[in-house]
Amino acid sequence: MDFEKIERIFRDLALEAGARIMEIYGADDFDVKVKSDESPVTAADEAADALISSGLCAAFPGIAVVTEEQADSHSRTADEFIIVDPLDGTKEFIQRRGDFTVNIALVQGGVPVRGVVYAPAKGRLFYTRADGVAVEETGPHTPGAPGPRLDIAVSAPDQAALRVVASKSHRDAATDAYIAKYSVADIKSAGSSLKFCLVATGEADFYPRLGRTMEWDTAAGDAVLRGAGGQMVQFQDHAPFTYGKPGFENPFFIAFAPGVALQTA
Repeated sequence: MDFEKIERIFRDLALEAGARIMEIYGADDFDVKVKSDESPVTAADEAADALISSGLCAAFPGIAVVTEEQADSHSRTADEFIIVDPLDGTKEFIQRRGDFTVNIALVQGGVPVRGVVYAPAKGRLFYTRADGVAVEETGPHTPGAPGPRLDIAVSAPDQAALRVVASKSHRDAATDAYIAKYSVADIKSAGSSLKFCLVATGEADFYPRLGRTMEWDTAAGDAVLRGAGGQMVQFQDHAPFTYGKPGFENPFFIAFAPGVALQTA
């Protein structure tokens, strides 16, 4: 695998998709449809998906591409595949809260080994370099011309004053009850895969998710987290978290800096 090409293509496609998303985001109005699973989809999801899918298929014709917006891709199975959420956080997009991202990841042997997370409304771009190290590019974010980059790393948590990040749209009583098992100094709310990136940069120590997610929601953020020294495990038994599962549906999980002493369910 040419990881330098992966880095370049993933980054540029995320930026190009983000620019298209922001064009629609800036419009006075846009249509919102409801998919068969009752989740919303907009013209921005569809436009970003078309751009990314065509770019990936042209650049990597031998690798399977799984994307949220193409149901026929959800039956694909492979040891190596690219997985895409062209607009993660559609509810945040619709409500114009800015916490939405473009996610692209490469999975090998059940592990997301490279990925990019771009939050165009926030101006934040995270990805794994060719060597697997996670970085935040501080801008300007121009396709074909990487700007200054900072290596990012998870925190060294203080068990007596942990910092948690939780879902902005899906936080519930079960999540709050689990967080209450820890000595918490601060709780942030964030949407989309930005939560993984806040752990990866050391802005938070852990992120528990006790709700339904799909692999395209998590793979890119997980790749960035792993590239920053973080981990992701299943919530129930803290077993390793893997990808390429039938139907691409995830169990509940915890994403964290390794110094966090995880509590049991």
